Amino acid sequence: MKPSRRRRALLAAATTLALTGVGAGPAQAEPPPDAPEQIDNGDFSTGIAPWFSYGTGPLGITDGRLCATVPGGLANPWDAGIGQDGVALTAGAEYALAFDVSASPGTPVTAVLQLGSAPYTGYASVTVTAGGTAQRVERTFTVPDDNPSAQLIFQVGGSADEQTACLDNVSLRGGEPPEPYEPDTGPRVRVNQVGYLPGGPKNATVVTDATEPLPWQLRSATGAVLASGSTDARGVDPASGQNVQSIDFSAYRTPGAGLTLVADGETSHPFDISGTLYDRLRADSLQFFYAQRSGIAIDGELLGPEYARPAGHVGVAPNQGDTDVPCQPGVCDYRLDVRGGWYDAGDHGKYVVNGGIATYQLLNAFERTKTAATADGGTALGDGTLRVPERGNGVPDVLDEARWELEFLLRMQVRAGRPLAGMAHHKIHDRNWTGLPLAPQDDPQPRELHPPSTAATLNLAATAAQCARLYASYDAAFAARCRAAATTAYAAAKANPTRYASPTDSTGGGAYDDSNVTDEFYWAAVELWLTTGAPAYLSDLTASPQHTADVFHPRGFGWQGVAALGRLDLATVPNALPAAELARVRASVTAAADEYLTELDRQAYGLPLPGDAGSYVWGGNSNIINNAVVLATAFDLTGDARYRDGAVQAADYLFGRNALNISYVTGWGEHAAQNQHSRIFAHQLDPASPHPPAGSLAGGANAALQDPFAAQLLAGCAPMFCYVDDINSYATNEVAINWNSALAWIASFLADQGEAGAVPAATCAVTYTNHGTWQGGTGFTAQLTVRNTGATVVNGWTVRFAFTGDQKVREAWLAKVTQAGATVTARNESYNARINPDGTVTFGFNATTGGGANPPPGLVTVNGTRCTSS
Repeated sequence: MKPSRRRRALLAAATTLALTGVGAGPAQAEPPPDAPEQIDNGDFSTGIAPWFSYGTGPLGITDGRLCATVPGGLANPWDAGIGQDGVALTAGAEYALAFDVSASPGTPVTAVLQLGSAPYTGYASVTVTAGGTAQRVERTFTVPDDNPSAQLIFQVGGSADEQTACLDNVSLRGGEPPEPYEPDTGPRVRVNQVGYLPGGPKNATVVTDATEPLPWQLRSATGAVLASGSTDARGVDPASGQNVQSIDFSAYRTPGAGLTLVADGETSHPFDISGTLYDRLRADSLQFFYAQRSGIAIDGELLGPEYARPAGHVGVAPNQGDTDVPCQPGVCDYRLDVRGGWYDAGDHGKYVVNGGIATYQLLNAFERTKTAATADGGTALGDGTLRVPERGNGVPDVLDEARWELEFLLRMQVRAGRPLAGMAHHKIHDRNWTGLPLAPQDDPQPRELHPPSTAATLNLAATAAQCARLYASYDAAFAARCRAAATTAYAAAKANPTRYASPTDSTGGGAYDDSNVTDEFYWAAVELWLTTGAPAYLSDLTASPQHTADVFHPRGFGWQGVAALGRLDLATVPNALPAAELARVRASVTAAADEYLTELDRQAYGLPLPGDAGSYVWGGNSNIINNAVVLATAFDLTGDARYRDGAVQAADYLFGRNALNISYVTGWGEHAAQNQHSRIFAHQLDPASPHPPAGSLAGGANAALQDPFAAQLLAGCAPMFCYVDDINSYATNEVAINWNSALAWIASFLADQGEAGAVPAATCAVTYTNHGTWQGGTGFTAQLTVRNTGATVVNGWTVRFAFTGDQKVREAWLAKVTQAGATVTARNESYNARINPDGTVTFGFNATTGGGANPPPGLVTVNGTRCTSS
């Protein structure tokens, strides 16, 4: 790159220090003129990334230079530094290190090329006394060891006085040019490496030059041919650039293990056909959140000894938070205790808008068990189903996990009496970016609260409203606290509707900016109405432009577009919408699902996502899953197996039926991602650090390639090939709570489908009648009438349904009624056990309630089978 006029002038004025050799050793040969450059963005023309700092003030660009304020009085040079990770070194190769450095008023600066983790082996270093005039420093050396991910650190601490240190034109030339990247795509027959449900769709993709249909065989683990047929030629797939053909072997329904598909001389990775394929994935995907917890020691007895660690960010040195955190300068004059919550992604930041959608999806996965016929009343998400410290407390474990984040979200709310009271701070994270790896308890950076935002406040309002209804039957005090926080936050957001997070506030953490919050207002109003039943919230949600808009984008929904969350809840959570309006809301879900099915059929790899580059974005795997969530919800609403099969088939892409033949979920599949970008799980950089735990979802193919590692390695990639399983690629291979929350939701749905057989027809109809309240609204009387619409006698019956909130049965008649949490179970008396065809049985009860919405239940089952409502 030709230097700018300012850069040329700076270079001409710089003092040049030429140093050779390592330490006081002999001089080394110069690298050849065409030696490759190993430093990314060394002239800072594209901003700060991927540079980070520690022990300094925020990094910034001043006159094209990277500068930071360094506090005085630091004891050692290494107590503050500016650096870059992922520097590739080749043993025995010659390198030339060069940089411009200045410091005001002046201080020694040491550049160290080293191993990026303990024991921090140094390969070369040079110290120069930097002053107000930039100096050009050059150094040649030979590297003794191979290291694909070394670290260059400029140590700027140790001065008695505060300094402003600046760098420019940083270069490290040498080593071998990178080999052209050729991903290991394995066999050309691409399958779901986990497997297929016996009654579900079974599809695979063959990469081939052939244009005519090819014969295929399904083989057992011993090589026996179980089924055969011909492929369907699909031509060139735009998303992958490959000529492909499809295999559909859905007609084969016999369970088996170690099966393979053979076509065009290739044999696929092995897979299973089983109705229990995804049972463990439900737990694995949820365990990720325990591994990401902040403010608590992680118990190796629960998660595995390699994941054990002390609590992070509880104010124990070298941590500087999160129990007493100040705001950024000029933002506020108070400090907050914001401990707890989940680390958002590969860094140690905690973001309310990302935490909001992640919390919603965990809560919604639980709430779905109240209304989905296949969910078995939530048995698989109950207490004791996860390895979390709270198991055995009588509360479903998924609610225990979600509460860890909810408590943090509540702590981010501005207290009464303060400016912007009721709003939520947008985020909290390190003042500066840190390098990899870095365990949470070892993070030395100061932590800061960032300004409150309307988007964050509405995320708090929405999730706290969910909390108020879902925790009411387990912890009334916590539910009341959530309700108060939700109503306060919503009012504060309405009073401050345009406080947007700054898109430039990205030093030390992501910006997560959003300047359109009509979707957040809609979602929050929906959740508050579903919880409280208050007419004001109904007025707000029906007046929102989002209420009649098409909120289901072909490319999926995410943290920046959450209107779909409100729509999905309106469609599924029991409520008092007029019948015609509820039908319209539900029809919008099935219409979107129909469009996703059409797209799925169009795509050669069978995913509900368009094949253009713009559809493959940062974290795009979660968008694919969220489209599958819409398909799954359409199935829950209608019982139409087409929607279930679409959601099931979408999972194939995640587990290996893709151009790279890789499972994007750690620990799942023959060839799975394991080097996701994370400071906590950094085995690729430090063998003492673990891989991400099983059930961790990689962000996935991202055609924008926003990180330098991926941009250099994958330039020109077809969209589906824009991914690399390397810890240095944060734009394609990071982990994040809102991606794993999507995985957890769909994993729970998939596990609930069992063998995915034919959907049974309803053989019962139920009428639920609320006869009204008593004692000032603190109680009500209701009855259920069940009609046998089948052709056979029912001899003995068990009716089950769930309340939406804190309703509690006090006494009942004509049935033996018990309640666990929000779930009510009624069993026949001896005298009314028999229900003849077209016969009915009725029972009633009195129940107490603290108030709020009290709609009829959305799902009533008789002997485990869903009844229609009448």
